[in-house]
Amino acid sequence: MTAGPDTAVVDEPVPENTAASAHDAPGASGLDAVASDASGPPSAPRFVALGDSLTEGVGDRVGDSWRGWAALLAGGLSAVGAPAHFRNLAVSGALTQDVAERQAPEALAYEPDIASVVVGVNDTLRCTFDIEDLTLRLDEVCAALSARGTVLLTACLPDPGTMLGLPVPLARPLARRQRAVNAVVHALSARYGAVHLHVADGSWVADRSMWSADRLHPGERGHRMIAARFHELLTARGLAHGGAPASEPDQPSPTRSASLLWLATAGTGWVARRCTDLLPQLLRMAGAEVRHWARGTSARLDHSAEHALSSALAAVSLDVPLARMGE
Repeated sequence: MTAGPDTAVVDEPVPENTAASAHDAPGASGLDAVASDASGPPSAPRFVALGDSLTEGVGDRVGDSWRGWAALLAGGLSAVGAPAHFRNLAVSGALTQDVAERQAPEALAYEPDIASVVVGVNDTLRCTFDIEDLTLRLDEVCAALSARGTVLLTACLPDPGTMLGLPVPLARPLARRQRAVNAVVHALSARYGAVHLHVADGSWVADRSMWSADRLHPGERGHRMIAARFHELLTARGLAHGGAPASEPDQPSPTRSASLLWLATAGTGWVARRCTDLLPQLLRMAGAEVRHWARGTSARLDHSAEHALSSALAAVSLDVPLARMGE
């Protein structure tokens, strides 16, 4: 594809001699070599994106495919004339296990200078959710990439219950799970010196212009916002050398009728698929939520989640203040 202001070179694969100097420099990571070329503009970095539908680009359609924040960001990593080499391995519906077992090996083989690892929301929507297992797998991915000098991009995310506007007894268990995932991401980001983006706050969550018709994925404006905020953080570290992605979308925000149409068509299928997996357990969790609320013992559920988080972090020799659960 042709590189433009919001695009990067997408490798098919990359020829053996492409950007070789960035990876052959003795005693330097790939990105150190990219940033240290004093003879001219920085060389083109390799950027690989791991994750689920958010990183795949769902909600930001261009032609017959998804684009998304990672592709938008890739277009601003390099100076004019040296577009970044970009590969998007993210797949809709991916769990942390999928990232660890399928995407990470391919990402490591690509020898990236920068890698985004944004995953976890789908885990919270499964009856198999286990915060310790998620922590172990995510730590494994981050450790492997970091060991070869790759700069990591991470993000904490809003919970799906809030996004879907679920009733409180249904939303609270999902929010509790997402807070635990975010706490893990915070801790691992600190351990591996990741470029971390906090997008769990309510300001942009409440802005409907940021979201697609499905209410779970950013629309084009939202993807552009994520790309621009990552670009700002990378620029501050001296790791982005191109222009920031434009903030204004090319496509109009979804109308109310488009949202209703999605709910009546694709949304119905999405809900049905999730119901077979999550709904029975979610209803049990909601029942427990209501019972504890009626008894005035809701704090016990929070304490249980905090204990599980502490055990998960201890499993990878990490410890963070439990106040992180509130983020």
